[in-house]
Amino acid sequence: MSATDDHLLNWSPEAVVFDCDGTLMDSERHWQEARSRAFREHGLQPPPGFAEQALGLHYEDCGRLMAQSVHKPELIEDLTAALLDHFLALVTEEPVTMPGAARLVRLLSGRLPLAVASNCPRVVVEGSLERAGLSAHFRYIVVPDPGDRVRPKPHPDVYAVAARLCGVPPHRALAVEDSLTGVEAARRAGLRVLGVGPQPPGDGATGADLWLPALDAPELLAWAQAPDGPRGRQEPG
Repeated sequence: MSATDDHLLNWSPEAVVFDCDGTLMDSERHWQEARSRAFREHGLQPPPGFAEQALGLHYEDCGRLMAQSVHKPELIEDLTAALLDHFLALVTEEPVTMPGAARLVRLLSGRLPLAVASNCPRVVVEGSLERAGLSAHFRYIVVPDPGDRVRPKPHPDVYAVAARLCGVPPHRALAVEDSLTGVEAARRAGLRVLGVGPQPPGDGATGADLWLPALDAPELLAWAQAPDGPRGRQEPG
């Protein structure tokens, strides 16, 4: 463990804000299958490397990228609608949490405020968490909302709003993310960042303070349940 790693796991945030897709819920595979189905529905094939380009994008941005990647800008609306329809069907059929997600959330929820900041539509996030039995642990769910001028990741908006709703300064909140898009958003909002899952290649992962292979990493679970671990805002005595 590096000095940076050790420093993060000796720190006590006042709130934790989780990404949903690929972090709490094992839904990235559903997005990948939904993209494939949407492409096939229109007689198209995704270009090589498209899955990596699409990781963490808001579904509307993904639909736009799908159309642009096959040089069919006229299909943006159709591909976006097909993508969301297929994803909703898939995630409804088989909601699955990521390894360690349920245990970590339950360990933290009694100690400090938790929120979700996601690029997914609210109905997807709320439905996924409800089916997984986790919705009661989160005080707030923040998703992009043009009406409230909340832009999707990699803009910082969803994380900035989540920290504000939790009542803490951004630098006192921890973001938990699996994608470089999300890491960038959280960092721009001023949160410290824990990356989870396979570490992406290149320099982007250095935006996270620490990267662990999964939410059930022993050092993370030990931190979550330690007596001097995360404990939220401490009132003056």
